Amino acid sequence: MNVDIKLHKNDLPDDLNLGNLLAVDCEFMGLNVVRDPLCLIQISTGNFDAHIVQLDRSNYNAPNLVKILSDNRIIKIFHFGRADIAHIKYYLKTDTNNILDTKIASKLARSYSDNHSLKTLIKEFMNIDISKQFQSSDFGGELSQAQLKYCANDVIYLHKIHNELTDILIREKRFDLYKECLKFLKLRVNLDLSQFREDIWSH
Repeated sequence: MNVDIKLHKNDLPDDLNLGNLLAVDCEFMGLNVVRDPLCLIQISTGNFDAHIVQLDRSNYNAPNLVKILSDNRIIKIFHFGRADIAHIKYYLKTDTNNILDTKIASKLARSYSDNHSLKTLIKEFMNIDISKQFQSSDFGGELSQAQLKYCANDVIYLHKIHNELTDILIREKRFDLYKECLKFLKLRVNLDLSQFREDIWSH
């Protein structure tokens, strides 16, 4: 399988039209939003392509990228968007709108499993066993071809996976619950950024 991978410095090109249904993922230097900077954002149209933006960490000036992320008319599919959206909001100073999330969908749809990793979902629905070798690598400097391929793998399958999970959610009458969970996601991110990471509904 050939994947068309394009690396863009600082922002997406001005004349790039990616459509209105995109898969999105981010790479950062760790999971602490304030300490660990956002390094990359990768986007796929679902046609075995990946546009990887290596952000300018001195100013995070990426108006074309921000326009896509904030546009309510463009659907963005994430896998565990909670972490990605928090980094986007903190570093790019924008809300991400019109969000779908395969991790949330998997937890609601695949109650037959306790493993909801992207690797597991790709194996189940695509019958492809991807390598996660570079999951914990340094994305802050020059990128290797292996790192770029890893980044592409995180987005090129999300359209298909979300479609498969949606079929299960509808069949099991859980799709409305999924939609309600998505409404809460941005609030959950705001709680994270305000340092309320615990379950505030617990006793």
